[in-house]
Amino acid sequence: MAIASAPLPVAPTLALPEHWRAIDFISDIHLTAAMPRTFDAWMGHLLHTDADAVLVLGDLFEVWVGDDARTRPFERLCLDALGLAARQRPIWVMVGNRDFLLGAQALAESGVQALADPTVLRAWGNSALLTHGDAWCLDDHDYQRFRDMVRSAGWQQDFLARPLDERLAIAAHIRSESEHRKQAVTEPAAWADVDPAEALRWLQATGAEDLIHGHTHRPGSSPLATGHVRHVLSDWDLDGDLPRAEVLRLTPAGFERRAPCLEP
Repeated sequence: MAIASAPLPVAPTLALPEHWRAIDFISDIHLTAAMPRTFDAWMGHLLHTDADAVLVLGDLFEVWVGDDARTRPFERLCLDALGLAARQRPIWVMVGNRDFLLGAQALAESGVQALADPTVLRAWGNSALLTHGDAWCLDDHDYQRFRDMVRSAGWQQDFLARPLDERLAIAAHIRSESEHRKQAVTEPAAWADVDPAEALRWLQATGAEDLIHGHTHRPGSSPLATGHVRHVLSDWDLDGDLPRAEVLRLTPAGFERRAPCLEP
C-alpha cells in the first residue's frame, strides 16, 4: 500500500510562445565520463535539434555532489555544452534523484533556466504536468525515506560542508548499494513506478491534461484516466549492450517519439 501523500503545493506554470512549432523533452541522460557515446548523442541533439526549446526532466547527470564539482573536467565540459546550446535556443533543466544538488547558479552560469518539479506547461491551448517522477513512486518506502532525508536542509548543509572527494566517495557508495538492491529484483516490471492515484491527484489539482515524467526508465504513452495520458521518457545509454536514446517531441499536432538529432 502506498504511503500517505502530502498536501499539494502550488505548481508554477511555464507558458510557451504560440509561434513556437516544437519542443523536445528528454530525461535520465545520466551523463558520466564513462559513457562518451551517450555524451556525444546528448550534445549532438542539443546543438542540432530544430526544436524551439529543450526541456530536461531530471537526472541529466549520473551524479552531482555540489556545484563545486563544475571545476572537474567532465562536469565543466557538460556545462560548457549546455551554454553553447543555450545560445541557440532556451534550455530548461529540472533536477532528479541523481543530481538534486545541481544548483540554479551553476545552471544560470551556462545560460540554462532551472525548472521546478513539478511544473505545469501550457502550449498551443493544452497543458501538461512535468515532473521527474521519483517523488511519486510512493510504494518504494525505503527510497521515499531516503529522499526525505537527503532533500532536508540539514542533511544538505552537512553533506556540502564535506570535501569534494569525500562527497564523491559517499555518492559512489550510495549508488553501489542502489544497484545491488535493483539487481535483487529480477523483473523490471516489479520496480517502483509512479503511483497512478497520486499522478491523477496532481493532474486534477493543476488542471493539466497530460503527464510527462522520467525516472522509471519505462518509455511509452498510456492513458491514466479519461482525458489524461501519461508519457514516460526514455533513459539514454549508447555505451552499453542495449543502446537506447529517445526524444519526446510536442508540436501543435501532438506528441511524437523520435531518435536524437545528431547532425543538421
